Amino acid sequence: MVEQDGHGRRNDLERRISEKERRKVRERAKRTSGEVWFGLGAFGIVGWSVAVPALLCTFLGAWLDARYPQPFSWTLTGLVVGITFGCFNAWFWLNREREDILKHREMPQDKDKNEKEGPL
Repeated sequence: MVEQDGHGRRNDLERRISEKERRKVRERAKRTSGEVWFGLGAFGIVGWSVAVPALLCTFLGAWLDARYPQPFSWTLTGLVVGITFGCFNAWFWLNREREDILKHREMPQDKDKNEKEGPL
């Protein structure tokens, strides 16, 4: 049992434990059997965000090779540019998702709700 001192440490401890428990319950409720499919979907989105620009720039490079021949390969240049753009696109998307997840984790609970529910 936690002894209460004059600084209100017990109330602070109860509040923190209560918040953690609510967060765990909320996260468990979000998790369903579709969690695996969500992971595969995210993996697929990252893959497509790299593959599509790479293919488009490669086809553009092949078209440029056919129309405007140069001593260098437009196709390889397009491939490198497409992969680079796709990687930045995937990084941007994953970074935005990570920030969204962190924002939801740090979201403060409603104080009225916390007071009504009690410590656990």
